[in-house]
Formats: sequence, structure tokens, C-alpha cells
Amino acid sequence: MSSENSSADDEQRVWDVVVVGAGPAGASAAYAAAVAGRSVLLLEKAELPRYKTCGGGIIGPSRDALPPGFELPLQDRVHAVTFSLDGKFTRTRRSKQMLFGLINRPEFDQQLVEHAQKAGAELRTGVTVSRVEQHGSAVPDRRTVAVVLQGGETVLARAVVGADGSASRIGAHVGVKLDQVDLGLEAEIPVPETVAEDWQGRVLIDWGPMPGSYGWVFPKGDTLTVGVISARGEGAATKRYLEDFIARLGLAGFEPSISSGHLTRCRADDSPLSRGRVLVCGDAAGLLEPWTREGISFALRSGRLAGEWAVRIAEAHDAVDTRRQALNYAFAIKAGLGVEMAVGKSMLAAFERRPGMLHAAITSFRPAWRAFAGITRGSTTLGEMVRSHPMAGRALSALDRRSAVAAPPVAESTPTTE
Repeated sequence: MSSENSSADDEQRVWDVVVVGAGPAGASAAYAAAVAGRSVLLLEKAELPRYKTCGGGIIGPSRDALPPGFELPLQDRVHAVTFSLDGKFTRTRRSKQMLFGLINRPEFDQQLVEHAQKAGAELRTGVTVSRVEQHGSAVPDRRTVAVVLQGGETVLARAVVGADGSASRIGAHVGVKLDQVDLGLEAEIPVPETVAEDWQGRVLIDWGPMPGSYGWVFPKGDTLTVGVISARGEGAATKRYLEDFIARLGLAGFEPSISSGHLTRCRADDSPLSRGRVLVCGDAAGLLEPWTREGISFALRSGRLAGEWAVRIAEAHDAVDTRRQALNYAFAIKAGLGVEMAVGKSMLAAFERRPGMLHAAITSFRPAWRAFAGITRGSTTLGEMVRSHPMAGRALSALDRRSAVAAPPVAESTPTTE
């Protein structure tokens, strides 16, 4: 276990903010609280850097949420997207501007943690949180939360941020409720230089055979990140989809360096974001985009907000003020990320019923492609697009209402550039 301060010191000290989990959400929360001048302890059960199942796409909203001076450890810059409909009707769209970047999570997460440390946060790795207590003998007063570690050690804080992933123990304490659970499977496949060159600057998105499913290929130097995602409960079919997808791409002869799986979980609309002096953010709160299941930007943005409001909660002197600050945090999340999630749910519902229509629109209808490019670059979001462009909202509503009629096939086409 690495530690910036001894166990004995932790038991005596009351931290302003303790953050559980050192992924993008937790590191962002720790950074935000530390920059505000508060004492911050960041707890992580693994040793860093560590691998996480993740495509590693960094879209515009993610870049905008990074700490000042953060230099992305990009493995590739994406200027082209090849779309296919379960392996058919392939079309590539290109952009003169970069659409998004690709990173490896171990380096990215480590760098975020280092920025939090430079801002003043202290890090402890190799520690597992068993539970949090806001009442009882372990809690010295009403302004303190006890974070109980495996083995019995207790860390005290004025506010706690739970950023401990989709199977969050802090989320269980808060009472997070889930509305959508999906299974993602992924393989990191080292490839020869000739294969890597073919993928450089281009990703593949394949709308899959099960409702709401899709696959991706993200190039990262001499490795291709290949994955698929679908609703939980379709495990065997999801595994077959990944195997067929890899074979179809001509990659079955290359041995993956890592094969992994992960459950993504979306919060229910009425799911709480806090309990007393404890906040949750990122995957621990079930915050991610329901259609694409993109979570990094949601983690970074919600983590920053959680860190800022944790500072306010740490300063609160009574239950009324604590509740007020927690409600303000929930309002900030719902006003921004909540709107994007609501639109994403509508997009997922439409995509589940009419994947062919979506494929036809994004590959053949220029405004749809421009909307996709704008979202990935960060010039707009799903929520802003619907708010700012009434036609987009009406089109989404109409698509959501229409009966399931097969969309016309899209012919093979040469690449186009926007």
C-alpha cells in the first residue's frame, strides 16, 4: 500500500473532503476540492496505473472539463468514422477537423491523479472502503462522516465523494437506483504495422444485431481496441457478436493482449445523488450517456461539480445547510448532464427500433452527420442540439413515435468529406 500519510495520522485527522475512487470522476473531484484550498484525501483500492475496460474516446466535452494545462496522452486523432449496419452498408465520413482523440486509460487516469496531487490532494492506493457511516460511535459529531476501510481503520471527513465505479459501495449507501444496465466486452489486439496504418486516424462504429447494441474499433498505435456493448441478459449473444465482429474485420488471427468485460449502469430519473454529507458522481451515480454509453465526459464533469459542492458541504455547520448544498449539486447535475441523458434515452429507444433509419441518416443526411461531428468535437451536446434546434427535437419525437418499419438499405459508398 502506498500512502502519503500514516494510518495513525488519518485516524486523528478530519479531512475536509475524502474522495473514494481515483478514476476520472474521483480525480476530477479531488482536483476541484484541492484547488479550492481544502484538505483532500483520495482513496483508491488498486495500485496506479491500472487497466480499465473502456474504449478511450475523448470527445469535446471531455477535453473542456480537463484541468488547466492538462496535456492529453493521445494515441491517435480521429478524422474519419466508418459506419456499418451489422457489417453491411458500410460508409466512411471524413472531417478536416479532428473529431475526437483516443487515449489509454492507465496513462490518462494516472495523469489526472497527478494533477489532483499537484493541486494539493493526498493519495492512498491499495485501500478498500468497506462502508461509510454518518451516525454511530465511529462518528464524533454531526459534521463528520466516517469512512471505514477494510481491516477496520477509520478515516474522518467533513464531506465524502463516492466515485468508486459502477458497483459503488458509496452509491449503495446513497441509495442509487439504476434504470439501464448494459454489458460491454472488449479486446486489446496488437496488430502489425501494416494493419495499424490502415486504421490510423479512423474508427469504426457498427450498429449491432441485438436491439441497442453496437461495436467499435478504436486504433491506438500498434493496438486496436475492439469492443461491443448490448443490454445485460444477452451475454451469450454479446459474446458471439464480439467474436463475429473480430472475425469479420480479419483480426481473428491476432492474439488479444487483454480481454475484459464491464457492466455500465444508468441511473433512474429519481435516483438520489446524495445522502447527508455524502455525494456520488460518475459511474457511482449512474451518470453516463444512455445511447452510446459514453462515460468519460460524464465522469469528468460530474466529478468537478461533486468536488466543488463537497467543499460547500464541508463548510456547512448544520443539517439544513448541508441539505441545501446537496440539493444545489443535484440541480446542477440534472440541469446539464440530466438533460443530455434524457435525450440519450430517447435516442436509444429510437435506435433500438429503427437502427437502419439512424444509419441512413448519419451516413447520407448531411445535417445528421454535422450534428454527430459537432457533438464529438464539443461544439454542441445532445441536450443543446434539441434545445437550440426545434427541428431536431421534432425529428427525434417523430422518430420515437413511428412504428417499427424497416429503413431502406444504404448502398456501399465511397468516403465523403465535410
